[in-house]
Amino acid sequence: MEWSSWEEPGRVGVEHHVLWAPDAGTGEQSVGLLLRFPPTAHGDFHEHLGYELMLVLDGRLDHSDGTSYAKGDLVVEGPGTQHQMSSASGCTVLAIRTRPAEARVPQGPIRPVGAAAA
Repeated sequence: MEWSSWEEPGRVGVEHHVLWAPDAGTGEQSVGLLLRFPPTAHGDFHEHLGYELMLVLDGRLDHSDGTSYAKGDLVVEGPGTQHQMSSASGCTVLAIRTRPAEARVPQGPIRPVGAAAA
């Protein structure tokens, strides 16, 4: 399987493998990705314009609200949800988005990247 570095402002160390992505001109907006977070990697802080489903395949995924998810955990985020995902110890995740996400600035404190669960 081929992995690519996800180069985007606010993302550090995240790699991805595209399962499917929208074809130009079709109006389709969903995307299916495998995401690999090496230890201390993180995504950007963003808001979802549609639903996002994340299934942790290996390791531990850390949410900016302080929750951590282990192998086998399913996370569903609804439209309007804002978060940053990271992994202190590393993980692999299946991520499906029905619509894109947009970068945001947190309006309050969030879990620091790499911080252990409380």
